[in-house]
Amino acid sequence: MVLSEGLPQGAVPRLERPGPLRERVYEALLELITTRALQPGQHLVESELAGHLGVSRQPVREALQRLNTDGWVDLRPAQGAFVHEPTEQEADHLLSVRTLLEAEAARLAAANSGSAGIAELEELCARGEQAVGGEDVDLTVAANAAFHAKVMELAGNVVLAELARQVDRRVRWYYTPVARQRGKQSWIEHRQLIEAISARDERRATEIMRGHTEHTRRTYHQRETA
Repeated sequence: MVLSEGLPQGAVPRLERPGPLRERVYEALLELITTRALQPGQHLVESELAGHLGVSRQPVREALQRLNTDGWVDLRPAQGAFVHEPTEQEADHLLSVRTLLEAEAARLAAANSGSAGIAELEELCARGEQAVGGEDVDLTVAANAAFHAKVMELAGNVVLAELARQVDRRVRWYYTPVARQRGKQSWIEHRQLIEAISARDERRATEIMRGHTEHTRRTYHQRETA
């Protein structure tokens, strides 16, 4: 599938100058990949990408090389660039590490959170529930990421938060294709987590978050594929 057939009209914003163009092209392409506007296995044609982004081919070429180094794109000799297709093992390894990080974050959030932090979690949860009700997958994924980021923030451990940031985009990448399948159940689990954090029940918060992230991992492996 070529780029012109794979993206809805107006999906790719043109980049404004001046600025660190190479970095901005990289970020634009990475966002398209993590949201799956560019699908795993999709052929990435430099000229088409440059046209959509309103830039020359050089920063696109440099961005693709960096994306290849970072594991988001595969550069194949004599064929070109393709969005990386994650293996089941890659997904399992990352989502298993995510479970460890998130479970500890939930425990620390239960130990440290005050009423203001809990209110923010309530607001984010309501936003996610609304997105699920409206069947807006992109908004659901964004709300889910924001909710988990807030739990991580409330944990108050900067090293843990930095480790979580390193895997955050890949978690979004894996969560997007199962967001609809997880649906309301995911947000029921979020509500249960808020209750445990509010009650300062560290053990319960850890158990809920571990179960929640493991459920997502299993759903990914059992996902429906078109």
